[in-house]
Amino acid sequence: MLTSIKNKSVIVTGGSKGIGKGIASVFAKQGAKVMIAARGEEAAKQTVDEINTLGGTADYYLCDVSSWEQVQALVKYTEDTFGSVDILCANAGTFPQKKIIDLTPEDWDDIMSANLKSTFLCVKACIPQFEKQGKGRVVVTSSITGPITGYPGWSHYGATKAGQLGFMKTAAMELARYNTTINAVMPGNIYTEGLADLGEEYLNSMAAAIPLKRLGAVEDIANAALFFAADEAAYITGQQIVVDGGQTLPECMEAVDEI
Repeated sequence: MLTSIKNKSVIVTGGSKGIGKGIASVFAKQGAKVMIAARGEEAAKQTVDEINTLGGTADYYLCDVSSWEQVQALVKYTEDTFGSVDILCANAGTFPQKKIIDLTPEDWDDIMSANLKSTFLCVKACIPQFEKQGKGRVVVTSSITGPITGYPGWSHYGATKAGQLGFMKTAAMELARYNTTINAVMPGNIYTEGLADLGEEYLNSMAAAIPLKRLGAVEDIANAALFFAADEAAYITGQQIVVDGGQTLPECMEAVDEI
């Protein structure tokens, strides 16, 4: 058990669904006070109710994380509610599938704001807190798509995920003066609500391409984020970890078949 997480205040952006919900739940189980930032009130309230019912501590704040004013308000609300902002999990993101030929400049700008600009804004807004406290942690949810792999229809998404890692490298140096680390988790194919409607046959085909022969669980990503946020990872910064069940290892499908 990573005991250093207990009683820490953590913001999880995009924390009402999918991987973000998994991160929020796992941190709460370890005794953290969780602030969920989301745009949809119904899902945010439901997640908070689930955490609190299980004995955790959680609240939510409705926020568009691509808005500087709203992100600043989120950080202030978290400080007012929990007394501090110790950990930022910059998880919010969107992944609409559209090929370059159909992609508009507006589409491009929208996903850059939602995924990449939001990471910058959230980190920037938390710096005064980290400086005041003399310590901080940032965990970014990136992806294997973009930095390692590609997929038709996700050029814009992949660019944001690679961009997050580029941002993180310099941010790690700039945040060091505040005794703050920043690291990234790079998920592979993770089973979330978004995949539930794709059908069992499609999900099985996805799992077949993974050496561990299963899709990841949101808890797999959350546990990696938990480690990066803990005191036990105090000397790790500017790094990324791939959590994909070995998905990016095989040279071809024949290699997977040999397992």
